[in-house]
Amino acid sequence: MIKLLCQRRIPMMNLAICFRPIKHGFVTHAAHFAEEECVNYAGSSDVDSYAYASNLQQCVLHAEPIEGKALHCQVVKRGNCLDLFAFNVLLNFYVKSGFLSDACALFGEMPERNTISFVTLVQGFGEANRFFEAIELFRRLHREGHELNAFVFTTLLKLCVSMEMPEFGTSIHGCILKLGHDSNAFVGTALIDAYSVCGIVDVARDIFDGILLKDMVSWTGMVACYSENDCCREALEIFSKMRNAGLIPNNYTFFSILKACVGLEEIGIGKSIHGCILKTRYELDNYVGIALLDLYTGCGDIRDAQWVFEDMPMRDVISWSFMIARYAQSDQSEAAIDMFYQMRQAFVIPNQFSLASVLQACATMGSLFLGKQIHCHVMKVGLNTDVFVSNALMDVYAKCGVIENSEALFVDAINKNDITWNTIIVGYGQSGDGEKALTMFVNMLKQEVMPTEVTYSSALRACASLAAMDMGMQLHSFTVKMKFDNDIVVGNALLDMYAKCGNIKDARLVFDMMRKRDEVSWNAMISAYSMHGMGKEALKIFQSMHDSCFKPNKLTFVGVLSACSNMGLLDEGQAYFTSMTRDYGIEPCIEHYTCMVWLFGRLGKLDKAMELIAKIPFEPSVMIWRALLGACVIHNDVELGRVAAGHVLNMEPQDDATYILLSNIYATAKRWGNVAHVRKTMKKKGVKKEPGLSWIEMQGVTHYFTVGDTSHPDIRLINGMLESLKIRTNREGYVPNCNVVLLDIEDDEKERLLWLHSERLALAFALIRVPFGSPIRILKNLRICADCHATLKVISKIVQREIVVRDINRYHHFQDGACSCGDYW
Repeated sequence: MIKLLCQRRIPMMNLAICFRPIKHGFVTHAAHFAEEECVNYAGSSDVDSYAYASNLQQCVLHAEPIEGKALHCQVVKRGNCLDLFAFNVLLNFYVKSGFLSDACALFGEMPERNTISFVTLVQGFGEANRFFEAIELFRRLHREGHELNAFVFTTLLKLCVSMEMPEFGTSIHGCILKLGHDSNAFVGTALIDAYSVCGIVDVARDIFDGILLKDMVSWTGMVACYSENDCCREALEIFSKMRNAGLIPNNYTFFSILKACVGLEEIGIGKSIHGCILKTRYELDNYVGIALLDLYTGCGDIRDAQWVFEDMPMRDVISWSFMIARYAQSDQSEAAIDMFYQMRQAFVIPNQFSLASVLQACATMGSLFLGKQIHCHVMKVGLNTDVFVSNALMDVYAKCGVIENSEALFVDAINKNDITWNTIIVGYGQSGDGEKALTMFVNMLKQEVMPTEVTYSSALRACASLAAMDMGMQLHSFTVKMKFDNDIVVGNALLDMYAKCGNIKDARLVFDMMRKRDEVSWNAMISAYSMHGMGKEALKIFQSMHDSCFKPNKLTFVGVLSACSNMGLLDEGQAYFTSMTRDYGIEPCIEHYTCMVWLFGRLGKLDKAMELIAKIPFEPSVMIWRALLGACVIHNDVELGRVAAGHVLNMEPQDDATYILLSNIYATAKRWGNVAHVRKTMKKKGVKKEPGLSWIEMQGVTHYFTVGDTSHPDIRLINGMLESLKIRTNREGYVPNCNVVLLDIEDDEKERLLWLHSERLALAFALIRVPFGSPIRILKNLRICADCHATLKVISKIVQREIVVRDINRYHHFQDGACSCGDYW
C-alpha cells in the first residue's frame, strides 16, 4: 500500500542530494550529510513532504539507512512539519531498515496517525517476532476507531500464521464477514493461507469461490492450499480451471503445482508442466528450478534432475544442497560426494544442510576417512554446534563403528532434538550394545523429549537383541498410549521383539492386528515362524504374502528356505530355491546357499551338499562351511568335517566354535589323540572356548548361570529343585544320554555333569521364582545338547509348564512332553 502511494506523480523540488561512501562512523556521517542537506534546502522555507517521502522511499529501496536518518535529521531541524503521508513513509523506512525501537519512538511522536501508521508498525513487530506487541497495537487501532480495511485484515492474518496460531483466523474471519471484506481478493487469499496452514481445505475452497475478482495471487493461493494439504488431484483440477480462465501462472503457481505432481508421482503431467514453464521462461527462476529438481528426483529420474540442475542459470547453495541431499537419500552416495566436490570447485560455500547431506552419504558408504575430513571442515567454519550437522556426524561415526566418537558428540551437543537422541539410540543398537540403547531411551524420557516412531522402533529392536521382553512389553504400552502402534515401522519392530523374546503367539497377534503391512512385515513373520521351528506356518504366511500381491525379495526366501531346512522339507526347499530364480528373477546369495547346504547336510545328503557348494558362482563364505561342519558333526563324518573345519579356520583362525566341533567329531569317533591335538592347537594359538551360559529375565533383572555355577544367592534352593527333578524324571523313564559328554570319564560322572548344565540351573531357578501359569523363557549362547533337550521335554510334562529355550540356532517350545522342533534340530 505504501509503495503504491509513493509511486504517485507528485511535484518534486530540485534536490541536489550528494550520496557519498561511508568514511566515518554512523553518527558522524549522518551529521555531515545533514549539514549538506541544510545547505541544499536553505533556499526554501516550506517543507515539501512529498519530496522528503520520495527520497525516503529511495533509501528503503536501496537499503541506505544512513542517508535516511540524515533526511530525518533535516526534517527535525525544520520543525517536524511533515504531513501524515510522509510520516508514514518515514515510519516504514525505520521498520524496513530494522530500527524498530526508532520506529516505535517515531510512532509515539507522530502528531496524527491513521490505519497505515498502525499496520506499518504491526508489520515491523511481526517481522521481529514480537507478536504480542503486534496484537496489542492492533487492539489499540481498534479502540481508537481507525478503519478496519483490507490492509489491516491481510496483515493480521499473516501475523496469525507467523505466530503459528492460524486457528485465530476463524475469529478474524467472522469480523471480515461482518464488514463485507470476504469478497476482496487480497483478504480472501490471506484467509485461504490461514486455513491452509490449519488443514481446513473445504473452508478455504468456499472462501476462494466467494472472491468476486480472482487474480493470479488468489488462484495460486488455492493451488498451494491443495498442494500443501496432500489434495494433489484437486490442485491439478484448480490449476486446469485457472488456465481455462486465461491466466498465466507465475513462479509460485508452478512451484505448487509441481509439488502436487510429486505427491501423485505423475511424472508425465509434471513433464507437461515443465513444457509450459519453458514456454513462459520461468525455468530461469531458482524457485521453479528447485521444484523441478524435486519433481524428477522424487519420481526417481535423477538423470533428468541433473539436466535441470545443469541448465539453471544461477546455482546457489540451495540448489547444490538439494541435489546432494537427493543423491544421498536415493542411495547414490558416490554421486552425492562427487556433487559436493563440484560445489566446492564452483566456489559455493556449503551450508549446514549441504554438509549434513554429504555426511549422510559418508555414513551410508561407511567412509570414516572422508567423514573425518568433513568434520575438520565443519570445525573450521564453526558449524559444529548446528544440530543438523552434529546429528549427521554422530551417524557417520556410529555407522563406521566408532560409537565412542558419537557418544562424545552427543555429550558436547548444545542443542539436542529428537533426532539427536534417536541417532545415539540407533547407534548403540547397531553396535550391539542394547543395554546402553535402552538406558539412553530412559534418559530421553527423563529429559522430557518426546519419542518418535523411530525412537520406539529402535528401542524395541534393542529389547529384541537382549530378549528383554518385560521392557519390550512396557514399550508396547507406550506405543499404544502415544498411538504409534499403528505405525508400520513400530509394528514391525514389535513383531520382531516378541518373536526374538520367544513369544511367537503375541508376535502373530501383532501381525494380525497391523492395519498396513509391507514386505518387512511379511518377512519378519516368516522368519519368526522359521526361527521357532514352525516351518509349515512359515510357508503358509509366504503363500498369504503371494496371495496379497506382495512381491517377495531376497530376505523373504532366506526365511522360506530357512524354514524348509529347519523342518527337513527337502522337496519344498528345492522347489522354492528353483522358483526364486525362475519365477521372481532373484539370484541366490550366500544366505540362500547356506540354507540349502544345511538342508542337504542335516538330512545326511552330504554329497549333494558338496555338489551344491561346487556350483556356487562365487567363493563360498565361512557360513557355508560352518553349515557343512555342523551337518558332519550330526552324522559323524570325520573326514568331510575335517575338510570343512579347515576351510573355516583358513578364513577365521580364531574361531573357537570350529575347534570345539572338530574336537567333538574326533571324540565321538573315539579318536582321543586327535582330540588332544585340537586342544593343544587351541592352546598354542591362544583360542579359548566360549563358556556355556544361560540366563533368564525376571522383573527387569537378568540372572546368569554357567556350567556347575554355585555363585547364585538361591543356589541351595536350585540344587534342591534339581534333585527333585532328577528323581521325578527317572520315574518317568528318563535315561541319561552320556554320549553327549565328550570326555574320557565314567558314566556316573558324566551323568552328574549333565545335571550341572547351565540351562538346567536356569530352569530350576525359574521353577522356583516364576509364577505358575507363566511361560518360562531361557536363553543360551550355545547349541542345546541332546540330553538337555530330552530332559526338558520330560520336565515340561511333569511340571505342566511351557518352557521356551532359545539357543544359538533357534527356539525350542517344550510343552506336554514334546518340542516344537519335532526333534529335528
